[in-house]
Amino acid sequence: MAHDAPAPQGPTKLVVRNIGLMLSGNLDQPILEADTIVAENGRITAIGRFKDVDTEGATTIVDAHGAAVTPGLIDSHVHPVAGDWTPRQSQLNWIDSSLHGGVTTMISAGEVHYPGRPRDVIGIKALAITAQRSFSAFRATGVKVHAGAPVIEHEMEENDFKELAAAGVKLLGEVGLGGVKDGPTAKKMVAWARKYGIQSTIHTGGPSIAGSGLIDKDVVLEAGTDVVGHINGGHTALPDDQIRCICEGCKAGLELVHNGNERSALYTLRIAREMGDLHRVILGTDGPAGSGVQPLGILRMVSLLSSLGDLPAEQAFCLATGNTARMRELDCGLIEVGRAADLVIMDVAQHSGGATLLESVRLGDLPGIGMTIIDGIVRSERSRNTPPAKRFPSIVKV
Repeated sequence: MAHDAPAPQGPTKLVVRNIGLMLSGNLDQPILEADTIVAENGRITAIGRFKDVDTEGATTIVDAHGAAVTPGLIDSHVHPVAGDWTPRQSQLNWIDSSLHGGVTTMISAGEVHYPGRPRDVIGIKALAITAQRSFSAFRATGVKVHAGAPVIEHEMEENDFKELAAAGVKLLGEVGLGGVKDGPTAKKMVAWARKYGIQSTIHTGGPSIAGSGLIDKDVVLEAGTDVVGHINGGHTALPDDQIRCICEGCKAGLELVHNGNERSALYTLRIAREMGDLHRVILGTDGPAGSGVQPLGILRMVSLLSSLGDLPAEQAFCLATGNTARMRELDCGLIEVGRAADLVIMDVAQHSGGATLLESVRLGDLPGIGMTIIDGIVRSERSRNTPPAKRFPSIVKV
């Protein structure tokens, strides 16, 4: 199993220089005119040209050698269980493998694959608090997993949500994976959750696991969750007219997942662009699941939406970074001063038909990842999962 990431000893100052392309994660300005990032004690303190920023006293210097830097990718929809192990696929180190796909942050949509998952109120709360505590204390290879997402049942009362929030739980598991599948009950419990600062997501589409069921547009719209989970189905998508009704009938996040219907993902993207609501679109994998673990799932979604959805690659990366960070109220996902220094250094893959990273993604290729950085600390170098890049970064001082 991937080890807990070691904490830095003493003050740190990271300098990443010779960046060929800097993608901000911000839809309003996806490309930054800069070649250097400075981060101190895990947070970005300067962005600009090398000659204009203070690089003195660096504890780590990374030379990007002309490769691109993006914010760390965020997987908005995962189902963790215990550390870096998933019983659904009996697989170890899936979080570490996702790090090698550029993912530095994950959001739990419910710990539903926990063996013998409790359905009584005491057990539901105990499991959520345990998951929240354990993933806060254990970060596989440094990846940040925001876990502890209870799956609601009819027996829950308002005070249960108050207790969960007081214990540090900030997420609801997918509404619809438990006993609550009707609009009125979901609406009541989502309101209780929101009252105490707990963000909510709803399952959308046909059933995905035993115990789940169809959640159609009427339930989604009445429930009023903060995020419409896998609007392109997990796995089975709703008909196009229902997807359009959801997009037009609320202002919630529109989550597209790797383990869903690709055609429906492209349809949702088109509707969101027509509405001028591209900022609502966020990306996840919905793994580990029946289709397995997808270490490159977020990169694949970026490539899919750019190449077949006619979305500029620099904007497609925003859906996997800044959009999710803002919707999920995270301190990462954007390259801007004050944010967590979670970064990915990547480049066009060798022998791609595209001459640059952005051209290659528009053609449907995956980039090659050369390094991931979390909280200003290098967590991995050349990816074991992506194709090899044309240019790789190097650590010149540590």
